[in-house]
Amino acid sequence: MLKKQILLFFCSVLFIGLATPPSAAKAVGQTVTVGTDSLNIRKGPGLSYPIVAKAKKGEKYPSLSEKNEWIEVQLGNGVRGWVANWLVTKESASISDSSSEKLEKNKNATISTDGLRIRKGPGTSFPVIGTVNKGEAYTVHSMDGNWVNLQTPFGNGWVSNDFIQIQTSSKATNLEGKSNGSITANSLNVRNSPSLNSSIIGKLSLGDNVKILSQTSEWTEISFSGTKAWISSQYIQIDKAVSNSPAPEKQQSKSTSSGKSAKVTATSLTVRDTASLSGKAIGSVQQNESYQIIEEANNWAKIEYEKGLFGWVASWYLDKSDIAKPSVSEQNVKNSSLTILHDATNIRKNANTQSEVVHRANKGDIFDIISIQNDWYEIRLSNGESGYIAGWIVSVNGSAPMVEKPGSELHLKNKKIVIDPGHGGRDNGTTGARGTLEKLLTLQTAQSLYEKLKSTGANVILTRNNDTYIPLSSRVYTSHYHNADAFISIHYDSMLDRSVHGMTTYYYHSYQKNLAANVHSSITSKTNLKDRGYRSGDYYVLRENKRNAILLELGYLSNPTEEILVSSSQFQDTVTTGIYQGLARYFKEN
Repeated sequence: MLKKQILLFFCSVLFIGLATPPSAAKAVGQTVTVGTDSLNIRKGPGLSYPIVAKAKKGEKYPSLSEKNEWIEVQLGNGVRGWVANWLVTKESASISDSSSEKLEKNKNATISTDGLRIRKGPGTSFPVIGTVNKGEAYTVHSMDGNWVNLQTPFGNGWVSNDFIQIQTSSKATNLEGKSNGSITANSLNVRNSPSLNSSIIGKLSLGDNVKILSQTSEWTEISFSGTKAWISSQYIQIDKAVSNSPAPEKQQSKSTSSGKSAKVTATSLTVRDTASLSGKAIGSVQQNESYQIIEEANNWAKIEYEKGLFGWVASWYLDKSDIAKPSVSEQNVKNSSLTILHDATNIRKNANTQSEVVHRANKGDIFDIISIQNDWYEIRLSNGESGYIAGWIVSVNGSAPMVEKPGSELHLKNKKIVIDPGHGGRDNGTTGARGTLEKLLTLQTAQSLYEKLKSTGANVILTRNNDTYIPLSSRVYTSHYHNADAFISIHYDSMLDRSVHGMTTYYYHSYQKNLAANVHSSITSKTNLKDRGYRSGDYYVLRENKRNAILLELGYLSNPTEEILVSSSQFQDTVTTGIYQGLARYFKEN
């Protein structure tokens, strides 16, 4: 009897050893993190499959396999299920000690090519969340094969190891007490640490002098307002001879203010104790009052609303402008003028495309230049008042510098672009939680985009320019009739779950996918909208369209917070800039 028991014990141990998978296998797997409040886990890879479980935001599950846009996960009870990849974040498991390259924490990676795509996961099948350019440096988090996870302005994302240079250390040259430097940029961010992700604590202007403490190829440590701070090394010229005069310190002191101020655009704006509509109301500010922005987070701005009292306000009710203006001013534009290049050119009250038009000029008209603000010229009108005109649509005479859009107009010029504002007339589209009509908001977005594209010399056509019902077939016919190089259909989304937010880009035919990728990544890099990815969608204006066509869902009107955001003039300007630059990038590459 005892022999049988001993034999049974050894058989059990052997069975358990065979049934248990080696622990090393877990190290090479991947996990997914739930990114929405309540996620359905389904029996198969599609919305038609039954729900087998629900997951909460932040929960992690091992990833087993992928099919199209779905990921198979392992649940805790041994059951397997499928989740939509646009509702989770994919993460690599920790790299095993046997890896050929052990990764040190906080390594820096320098980008070695322009327009490098940042992806949501380690592979070309993952959606693009943004792009970065040559020379930019980011902190390395982990590696997965030939892919590297970086901390970028778009969040943690993945890039191919072939297009970066990883630095194990960056030795700084100690220059303290030996050198001063002069700023070579019009407006240069001053940061609290040597990283593009660090906080901006102020700005420096062209010609400002600073004391240099140390320097690497990417970053220069300086003395700023009595503390140590960092600026990009490519925008400072080192003075080899150091003057004993205290003038540099005096000159620096004029740049100690924060980089941005904000003017309130709402009649009365509530100040809250946290950056959320659910935050406690602790005060209020009034229309046209200006405040310095101390910090920004998720479309909220922290301000000092009373002396010694700080709180958060919704940034979509703020008109932001730089406090520190570039020193490209009157001495650089003296005796300079500009010539209008196009008929019916808008001259505006302020230096932005949302400002009121105060005059329309024709081709050949000449105006004296008063000053330069960012990419806009301030000019003197015939009635003695001043106005602003975009610098990239005029020619300049005299000593004033020529403002140029970096290549955008070159790639968009003469392109036939059809803009399709969704819905209209008897078709309202969706109605927002606060009553916003989709048909009116899509028209507003389309008209803003039309103006930006038109200024580059593109041939732009609107399927509708007022509140009119246009059949889907007529919209597609417009695309075919004009032989469009790009067809952009603009929409806003809605869902019963009011917590859902973010933007999605759709295409139908494979030849439309590249346009969708470029425009989508450009929009998500410009706005703070949640990236819901770009994917195939069976929409009439895409399916029946023989031209390069995409459909944009630019946020959820069913989400009260997002409805306020997307309706603001600031968002409208930002999102149309994203579409504009995404189109320029697409035509540049194709």
